[in-house]
Formats: sequence, C-alpha cells, structure tokens
Amino acid sequence: MADSRRTKNRCSFCGRSEDEVNLMITGVNGFICDGCATQAYEIVKENLGRKKKDEAPSLNLEELPKPMQIKAFLDQYVIGQDDAKRFLSVSVYNHYKRLLQKDAGDDVEIEKSNIIMVGRTGTGKTLLARTIAKLLHVPFTIVDATVLTEAGYVGEDIESILTRLLQVADYNVAEAERGIVFIDEIDKIARKGDNPSITRDVSGEGVQQGLLKLLEGSVVNVPPQGGRKHPEQKLIAVNTKNILFICGGAFDGIEKKIAQRLNTHVVGYNAVRNTATVDKDNLMQYISPQDLKAFGLIPEIIGRLPVLTYLNPLDHKALRAILTEPKNSIIKQYIKLFEMDGVKLTFEDDVYEYIVDKAIECKLGARGLRTIVETIMMEAMYKVPSEHKATFVVTLDYAKQELEKANLGRLQNG
Repeated sequence: MADSRRTKNRCSFCGRSEDEVNLMITGVNGFICDGCATQAYEIVKENLGRKKKDEAPSLNLEELPKPMQIKAFLDQYVIGQDDAKRFLSVSVYNHYKRLLQKDAGDDVEIEKSNIIMVGRTGTGKTLLARTIAKLLHVPFTIVDATVLTEAGYVGEDIESILTRLLQVADYNVAEAERGIVFIDEIDKIARKGDNPSITRDVSGEGVQQGLLKLLEGSVVNVPPQGGRKHPEQKLIAVNTKNILFICGGAFDGIEKKIAQRLNTHVVGYNAVRNTATVDKDNLMQYISPQDLKAFGLIPEIIGRLPVLTYLNPLDHKALRAILTEPKNSIIKQYIKLFEMDGVKLTFEDDVYEYIVDKAIECKLGARGLRTIVETIMMEAMYKVPSEHKATFVVTLDYAKQELEKANLGRLQNG
C-alpha cells in the first residue's frame, strides 16, 4: 500500500511518477516534473524570441543624446578632431531622427547621409567609431574593407558586412535594419589605376560596385553565419534603406592629388596670395570629392557618401595630451596594469616629452605612442611582478636606455 501511495503523484505532461524524476512540482489540479518544466521554459523562450525578431525597440527622441552630448562624450576619449566629431555627432543624431520619421505622417522623406572620414594613420578614425559605439541606442559594428572581394573569389562577400550587424543585433532583423556600420580601410578598395582596368580588379573597383546597393538602400540576402552563399543555405533578407554607413580610410598619398588640384586653381595676379593661404602641413583639410575620384573611388560610390570630413594630423601638443588625458589613455593603462600587482607606477614629466618626440619621428600618429611606451616598459613588466616592489619610477635615463637597447637589438638582428 505504501508503494502505491508513493507513486500516485504523476507528471500531468509525461506521466512519470515521483520515483522516476528528480523533482515533482505540485499544482492545484495536477503535477509537473523538473524535466517537463525545463522543456516548457525553452519552448516559451523560443516563441517569445521569435516574436521579438519582427520588432525593434522603440526610440524616444527626448531620451536620445543630442549632438553636443555625443561630442562631449567623444571628447572624454578622443583628443582634438573637433570637425570630425561634429560631423559624426550630427550624422548619428539625424540618423535617430530619420528612424523616428515614420511617425510624423507627412510626405517629407529624410534621406540618410552616409559619411566618409579621411585622415592619416593613427589620427583616431577607428577610435572615434569604437567610442561612439558605447553611446549608441542602435546596433553598431566595425568591418574591414581589406578582406572584401567580388563574389566567387577568395575573400569575403560584400554581404558579410551585414552578417556582422545581424550578429550584433542578435539576429533581430528589424533592429539590424536601423543600425550603423563603420567600414574601415575604405581606401584599400580604390581602383588600382587612374583608368578603368581591362582586367579583373576583384578587391578594388569590383568591391566598390558591390557596395553601391548596400549604401543606396536595397533588400540584400545575407548568409546568417557569414561565408559564401550556398544554394542549400537559408538566407536572411535585410533592407539597408535605414542603415547608416560611416566609412574611414587613410588615403595615403592623396595629399599629392589635393596639391595638384590647388595648384591648377591658382591663376593670375592672385596666385601668390592664394598659395600663401594654403597650409602645406595639413593639405587634408582641403579635400574634396574630386580628390577621392582621382585617388581611385568610383563616382557612384562618392555620390552615396555625401558627407565628407577629415581628421587633422596630430601635432606635438595633441600627442602629449593623448598620452595622458583620455579616460583610457596609454599611461593610465600601464598604471592600472602595475596597480594589479600592487605596484605604484609613476613617470617623470621629461619622459612624456621624450616619448612624444620619438612618436613624431616614427610618423605613426597615436599608434606610435603605444609602440614606444611598450618598448620602454617591457623590461619593467617582465621583472617588477617578481620583485615585490611597492613603487616603480620611470626616469628619462631609464626610458632612453630601454629604447636604445631595443634599437640596438634590432640592428644586430638585421
């Protein structure tokens, strides 16, 4: 009798008794075992998730950051580049307003303004993109144009750009369709010569032509896991009409194109006066769409990137500020690393000036700062954690000694 009473309670879903399961939950008129409860949870989660795939979180203009707030946020992490920050802040804010436009109920349709940022290596193009991603209320992804090729060739298809955006949006198509994509190294897909090539330019002009449909706005079939398209692979249709594209590139050598154009405009009695006003150290500020065309971008793609902005080259003052001032500055990162070992790291002021001077010699912009600091600190990072020191001071003599030692080593290896 005791056995039959014990096995009386059975799961109302699978019919198993208390003895056959780990846990039996009692309800008003029935029972459910732990196995069925887990399975029910997964079914509910999957169905709710499927419903959310067709929805995107609503945006409220009052809660969204205004252009000045976006720029103030960028100022905490990126030194200088005020013009690029303004362009970026306004474009992102207008993107939000464009997404809210459907509720306006009038016939005025706001078109998206894709951006192209031009600046030397190490001036902060990618950093600007990464920093603004922290603030956004829409999906954001950074992709590299150097790996893109035409369909059928070794490399990635154009559609892989949208695969990254889908992954960031957790495959919520509606949310991905209003996201922002930063395409880095856009200059690497420039046409290889001034004249259209008679041979296949599979990673240059061909990629530019493939990007046209994405930038303009069209429905693109995207492989959900990336890679090449296969007939048996299930593709996801993504409409790029409301996706904002921001492109960045160093465009190394474009200053020559700008100089040639400026010289052709200097004619007549005003020639001397006009040339005097040209800042030869920062020709990038005079960039125009025709310079991009001369560099190798096709006119169609330039037309789909209507907002053109530039980044200033970093001078001594800017590099000095980059070294110590931003929230995640290089020096603060090393102080944090030593702090985790219980060591208080300090630098003499002369060391900062020395690092900046060497970075200017390298002509690598802000990236050169990290290379030099890493070289100086390598020996200390190797030894100090084992020496149980309370403090470590980097002097000018120590910095010079470590940098010279590294350079001597490279010469010997060469």
